[in-house]
Amino acid sequence: MQSVTLQGTVRTELGTKFAKQLRDQGQVPCVMYGGDNPVHFCAPILAFRDLVYTAEARMASIELEGKTYQAVIQDMQFHVLNDALTHVDFIQVLDGKPVTIQVPMVLTGNSQGVRNGGKLKFSLRNLKVKGLINDLPSSIEHDITELRIGQAVRVADVKASKPYEILNSDNAVVVSIAMSRNAVVDTDAGEEEAAPAEVSAE
Repeated sequence: MQSVTLQGTVRTELGTKFAKQLRDQGQVPCVMYGGDNPVHFCAPILAFRDLVYTAEARMASIELEGKTYQAVIQDMQFHVLNDALTHVDFIQVLDGKPVTIQVPMVLTGNSQGVRNGGKLKFSLRNLKVKGLINDLPSSIEHDITELRIGQAVRVADVKASKPYEILNSDNAVVVSIAMSRNAVVDTDAGEEEAAPAEVSAE
């Protein structure tokens, strides 16, 4: 997993008033949990570009007062109007201790159902995974080439042979192919043509 360096400043003044002052100065208030005590700090908003606004899960290398901490994002908050990053919670990465992160799903292949005119519905773009940091991927790929109209990929279909735990429900739909007005029903040789059942995301 790729690491992004954040050069931060330890915060000693806490509360809404001081957090607002930091945001006005182009800083993002942050808290890092997982160690002996929470660590409050801030970092320039531009430093989060390659950590937050990316299609991959990444680890942060946080530099504070001569010390470096490895951490992953636990939660983020954004401004309700302009979507600017306003707060980040981190979990410190410690040797031998599992962490939980959100990992993006990446679909590969051109599905049979889409080629036949079906509509692809990407319902679950990130999966919640838990494991040792060296076992966690930057993204999870799944080939949907054989996916047909009326079929769906669920979390259980993605879980096989992974060195980490996927915490989402096994029945949760990741992606499905729905019937559309101009779709051509795809059938196997020897099977009677019939419209597939609708698939709904859970």
